[in-house]
This record gives sequence, structure tokens and C-alpha cells, in this order.
Amino acid sequence: MPCKLLNLCEYETHKLVRIQSVRLGSLKWTFNGVILMFICIMMLWNKEYQEHDYVVSSVTAKVKGVALTSLPDVGDIVWDVVDYSGPSQGKNSFFVVTNVIVTKKQRQGKCPEVPPYGKVCRTDEDCVKGFWDQHSHGVQTGACVKFDVTRKTCEVSAWCPIETKKKPPKPALLASAENFTVLIKNNIRFPNFNFMRRNILPEMTESYLKRCQFNRRTEPSCPIFRLGDIVKEAKENFSEMAVEGGVIGIQIKWDCNLDGFLRNCLPKYSFRRLDEKESNRTLYPGLNFRFARYQTENGVEERTLFKAFGIRFDVMVFGKAGKFSIIQLIIFIGSTLSYYTLTTVFIDWLIGTSCYSKEARQNYSEKKVESVQDRQQCILCVSFVDENHIRVVKKSHKKSLQQVKPISVHQCKDDTGHLRAMFSVLQKGNNIVDKPPQVLPRPNRPAWCLCGCCLPSTHPQEQLCCRQSIGRCITTSSLFEQLVLSRPLLDALLLYREPLSDLTEGEQRIAALRNCSYRQYISWRIGAPPRESIPVMPSCSVWRIREEYPSQEGEYTSSPDTQL
Repeated sequence: MPCKLLNLCEYETHKLVRIQSVRLGSLKWTFNGVILMFICIMMLWNKEYQEHDYVVSSVTAKVKGVALTSLPDVGDIVWDVVDYSGPSQGKNSFFVVTNVIVTKKQRQGKCPEVPPYGKVCRTDEDCVKGFWDQHSHGVQTGACVKFDVTRKTCEVSAWCPIETKKKPPKPALLASAENFTVLIKNNIRFPNFNFMRRNILPEMTESYLKRCQFNRRTEPSCPIFRLGDIVKEAKENFSEMAVEGGVIGIQIKWDCNLDGFLRNCLPKYSFRRLDEKESNRTLYPGLNFRFARYQTENGVEERTLFKAFGIRFDVMVFGKAGKFSIIQLIIFIGSTLSYYTLTTVFIDWLIGTSCYSKEARQNYSEKKVESVQDRQQCILCVSFVDENHIRVVKKSHKKSLQQVKPISVHQCKDDTGHLRAMFSVLQKGNNIVDKPPQVLPRPNRPAWCLCGCCLPSTHPQEQLCCRQSIGRCITTSSLFEQLVLSRPLLDALLLYREPLSDLTEGEQRIAALRNCSYRQYISWRIGAPPRESIPVMPSCSVWRIREEYPSQEGEYTSSPDTQL
């Protein structure tokens, strides 16, 4: 199609095929109803009609509780929030000490390094003065000293005595920390909706917060949690976890609906362990850090070293808010309309199966599918007098049309023009069974000619005979004279098509009769040609018509198939 400005103002639509069938109609509406139900359920379940925004939040935590422990060689120690909270663990996290290893009365001095961190030696030559590495407790002095009865190690300048105990005590010294409580304050905001809220809900009073404690069933919204309950909700045992420590995740999920009377925005809490708990499956199990308490005795500074094991609680906030949006609803409806094509696909497949007869499937296929051939591959149709069907073939530039194999075979469909011509011939009382005309065979018959009346041609598409086997030529038939060459019949047909045409003799009149004769032959022998195919006349018939209605110059510029 040539590109024109007016093409922009054109409208194209699809062609539909309507099948009058109660069974298929009921099946269509059943499928469409199921699809509509599925779309509605998904729209309501996932709130696809809403515009969404994600949460922006901040978290603070306040731990409360006091524990009393009795440490060997140290005595009773009271642990309050300052002692067991440890150093800051970063954003949205807090730490609680649950177990300790104590090394008391350390002073700056020289002492043997502890294996396996210290090098086992025999003489001072085995030690290097000033050497240290990441595992050392101090800097080597260059001396090799006695560590115990059987071993010597390199002496180091460090806080002495060096910590020797590796494994934490069991049970944990601060196992009572499971009764500590923590108040988690979470402030959230959804920027797109300018909506703010916190997990301490408006209806919660000061007296309520003093007595409430989170419980999955009775107090699911209380922001005060018992540490033992948190670990239990994470499906862990606090006494076991307190020995080496670990990491617990506190997840706060906000799933908010901001639509009018359906407005709902409450936090939901869940808990899970985040670190690997099996000691035999990890190189460095649990969680620990060291801190010291310094004092001066007799003018000498000394310290008590604590290796603290504990549980870190990471508070993670997730959330999404939704509010009705007509734009989102339109987008969702538009995106789901394509689901209705599943009905068409299924019914088309059903019609193509054995559920329907072959005739019904073919009829539906012909109505629904319109085949368009590639113009670069010209499709021709031919008819032979000794066959009762039409052949459809591809045009060949090398092989004669007589020898080209068909790509399909079709039954002949009568043309109304041919029927009118037959009626006209019978009305005039012409005797169709007269003695057939005598047509003499032509000299120099080409090899592809089987009737003996064809003329040679250099064009492969013109190398076509009226027969597939040796026999009588179609031009010798009395019907050929009556239906194709009869001058009165051709004049009547020309007047039928052009009532005011000039019947004066001349070259133009002869050319019109010749072209009309071509059409009569094709209507007689081929009828209505298959879609997108071009009918081709045999050479013998073409030259017989040209002999009857010749060109004065003897030149024929157009092929018979172009006159249709």
C-alpha cells in the first residue's frame, strides 16, 4: 500500500465468524463466567484496584530487667540494663548478655603466651622480639618461658594473666535474662498518602502499657515483649541459645488498607532465628564480644576482663499501604481482558479435534481462515480434459507448466457466466451433438504436447497442453465451437456486460471478442478458480481462439490469464 497522508484517517477492524451452535455458545459463556470470577477474586484478594506505597520507618528499643549472678572467684554481680546491653549494635538492633567468661585481676606485664595462639619453644632463639600477629595476646619479648609442666611458650608483653578458658559455661550464667522485657517503638510513614502511625496505638493508655505483654492470642498488638517469648516464637530454646548467643529477627509487618470504612492499619509481629545455630556446622558459632572493668589497686591499674556471649535482636520493618485508584483499576481491567482469548483458543482447538466431523471442521476453517499467497510466488491453476479436477501449481521459470507437480487439487466450481451461456445455447436450439469440427494436428508439435494441436513456446508458463495423456484435443469438441467460438454468443455476452457498446467491426471489436472467448473457456473448464490463484489456458485452446479472432498485426501482447 503506498504511503499517503489520507491513510492516517483510515480505520481497520477484525473480521468475525459467528457459529450458530447452542453447545458452543453455552461453552463460551461458561468459560467467560469462570474467567470473570477468577478476575474478580484476584482483584479483591490482591487489592489490584489500589495504588500502593511502601513504608518508611524508624525503630527504638528499651530493655528492662535485672539479674544476679555468682561468678567463681568474683562473687555476686548484679547486672542491670547498663551492664548487659553491651555496645551499640547498629541501626534497629539491641543486644542482651546471657553468658560470660571472666578473667580477673589482669595487669600490664610479661607472661607466657597461651597455646595454640603462642608459639611452643625450646630456647630463646625460637622467639622473635617484637613479633605479633592477629591471634596474639601481646608482643613477644624474645624469651622462651615455662607455660606448664610439659610446655614452654614465647613470653609476651600483655595484660596478664592471659585469658585461657575457651568454652562458655553451661548452663548460661545469665539464663534469667529470658524474663527481661523490651519495649519496641516503631514509627512508620507512607509518603505518597501522607499517612503516619506508630505501633503504640492511639487506644493504648499508660496503665495498659504498664501491665500488657505480647501474646500471640490475647495481646497481639502489645509493643512490650518478654525475651523468652520472642525466642520461643522463633522456635528456639532460650536456655540453649543463651550459652553461645545468636541473632534473632523481629519482623514487623504493616499491611494497611486506607480505603474509607475498610481502613485498617495494624502491625503484625513475627520472629525467626537469623544465624546458624548448630555449633558443629559452623566455625564460629553464636555471638560474643569482650569488655573490661578497670580499677586501681595499690597504685597499679588492673582490670577484670569479660568475654560476653549474648543474643542480638534485629528489628526489621516491612510494609505496604493501599488506597483506591481509578487509574489502577482501569489498568488491571485492561490487562485481564486478554484472559478471554483463552475461551477462543480452547473452542477453536475443540472444533479442530475429532469432536466435530471432517466436513464441519473444513467448513469452519474456510470461513475463519483466509489464505493469502505471497505475490513473489505466483500460484496458477490448470485443468486437463482427461481429469475431473483442477490442479493448483507454483509458477516455474525453468520447468514447463505441463510437468510441474501440483501443490493441491480442487473440485471444479461452476461459474454463473458459464451456466448463462449454456442456457443461451440451448434456448436458441443449437444442436450440441453435431459432428465435431475437424482440427488437423499442427506440424512441429513440441514434446510436452499430447493432443497434437499445441504450438511451441519459449516461456515455461505457456507450455501447457489440454491433456495429461495422449488423446483427442479439446478444440475438436463441438461444445468448444458453441461455447467458446460462437460469434452470436460472444456478441450477446459483450452486450450483457456493456449494453451500450459499439458492435462495429474493427480491431478493437475483434480484441474484445477474443478476450471474451478466453473468459468463456475458463468459465467452462475451470469455473471459479481457487482463491489467490490465476487460471492458465492450454496452448492449443489459446491459438485456436487467436485463429478465429486474429490480430491484424499478428501480435498478442496480453496473456489470457490477465484478461480475467
